[in-house]
Amino acid sequence: MPPPLAVVESFGDPEQPPPLFPEEERAIARAVDGRRREFTTVRHCARQALAALGGPAVPLLPGERGAPGWPDGFLGSMTHCRGYRAAAVARVGEVVGVGIDAEPDEPLRDREVLRLIALPEEREMLARLDATHPGVSWERLLFSAKESVYKVWFPLTRKWLDFEEARLVIDPEGRTFEAELLVPGPVVDGAKIQNFSGRWTSGKGLLVTSISLFPGLPE
Repeated sequence: MPPPLAVVESFGDPEQPPPLFPEEERAIARAVDGRRREFTTVRHCARQALAALGGPAVPLLPGERGAPGWPDGFLGSMTHCRGYRAAAVARVGEVVGVGIDAEPDEPLRDREVLRLIALPEEREMLARLDATHPGVSWERLLFSAKESVYKVWFPLTRKWLDFEEARLVIDPEGRTFEAELLVPGPVVDGAKIQNFSGRWTSGKGLLVTSISLFPGLPE
């Protein structure tokens, strides 16, 4: 992700988990060990990213629909999946919105999920990508990209966005994607945003997608 975003990632959990704030301990009190580890590590990543920008070390609590809360003057996004945790943080004003998501580079386990997340034209695109660019789990990448879209969308609108309310086109060569919102987009600085531009990458058995919105134009 481009400056001025600060990004910290981890490909595992430390043997000695970093401490949580009491408020975070209460939020995770009933979680199983695996959930506790990912919750703890991704917040450690987020606090490191905040520190890189001069931000405070504060509790980062799940809020509405699970979206993480950030200290005043900062915004960001977190993600975690098997073998990976990451956080991207920016100062408010320098960045309008950010969304990141990571998924294992493997097919969706439930074939019915594809029908729920992909529009007919997107399913046609996935079939073409499978035929012309094998080696990437394109359906999982589509899922990840739509998660990144939602993570940008929700803080700007405080509304739910269904999978079928955004249409994506994935560029396998440039490792980018374009998302067209099929519902009225958020208004930022007096301008309605109907399209998000994102990036994706693959490696180490992972797929990672990201979107960063800057003042003026989507990035």
